[in-house]
Amino acid sequence: MATPVTLPALGESVTEGTVTRWLKQVGDSVEVDEALLEVST
Repeated sequence: MATPVTLPALGESVTEGTVTRWLKQVGDSVEVDEALLEVST
């Protein structure tokens, strides 16, 4: 089951980011406030 994930604001002048590393695999459970991925801006 797909679940939408919303990124928090990254800064006033930042308009995009790139996922640099996934910290979870497909099917892993994710708790509230647990890191899911790393983003580079």
